[in-house]
Amino acid sequence: MATCSISSGDIDEINDPGAAPYGNFINYYTFNPPENRLSLIPATLLQDLGYRDGHQTTLILDVGCNSGELSVAFYKHLVQESVCQEESDKWKVNLLGFDLDEILIQRAQQNNPQPHSISFIPLDITKDTDQLQDYLGHHGCSHFHLCLCLAVTMWVHLNHGDSSLLQMLSRLASISQHLLLEVQPWKCYRSAARRLRKLGRSDFDHFKTLKIRGDVAEHAREHLERNCGMELIRSFGSTTWDRKLLLFKRR
Repeated sequence: MATCSISSGDIDEINDPGAAPYGNFINYYTFNPPENRLSLIPATLLQDLGYRDGHQTTLILDVGCNSGELSVAFYKHLVQESVCQEESDKWKVNLLGFDLDEILIQRAQQNNPQPHSISFIPLDITKDTDQLQDYLGHHGCSHFHLCLCLAVTMWVHLNHGDSSLLQMLSRLASISQHLLLEVQPWKCYRSAARRLRKLGRSDFDHFKTLKIRGDVAEHAREHLERNCGMELIRSFGSTTWDRKLLLFKRR
């Protein structure tokens, strides 16, 4: 789940799953399979949120999609497993996944089983997001109905600092009706920094100067509710990695 530039080839050369300082782990879903999240999310989520209107396409955005396995699994979980084929044909749902790592995106594109409904693009969320606006405009929508931001925040935070973390949350809130957020706890920050040091690499640029520390999920919630016009409407509990899945809605 990438937020800064590093190639998958670099990771292969290092041959260590902890050696991805931007979160773009090669074969990420072999050690954190989609089921870790999907087991907590009801298959009826889109219907529960009111997205079952055959007159409008429902749009899902997956931020930091890596090689796409979770994107595809989420799509099948929320669409194909929750409705019969006849209803699915009438109810159109499209998913757009993006990641900064172009090699991972190429893999996602090559292995995409549903190219008519699921698409993948290379994109850096900390920079230009015109492609997201273009995608929305193509579908005649002003917002994504559901945005997935899962285990991405820490990498933006460590590599770009406090302001970029808040800016990313604000940006996602501005283009999302609902936001499903998984924030890595502070212990993950320490682990990531420790892995980097063990490999003899430079420390994360902002790790020692971050002011947002401790309960990062709570900081994220406060920012979304106070500054972004969103409210927390549901917690789906914690994953096997002890990370909360929080669902926010635009007020």
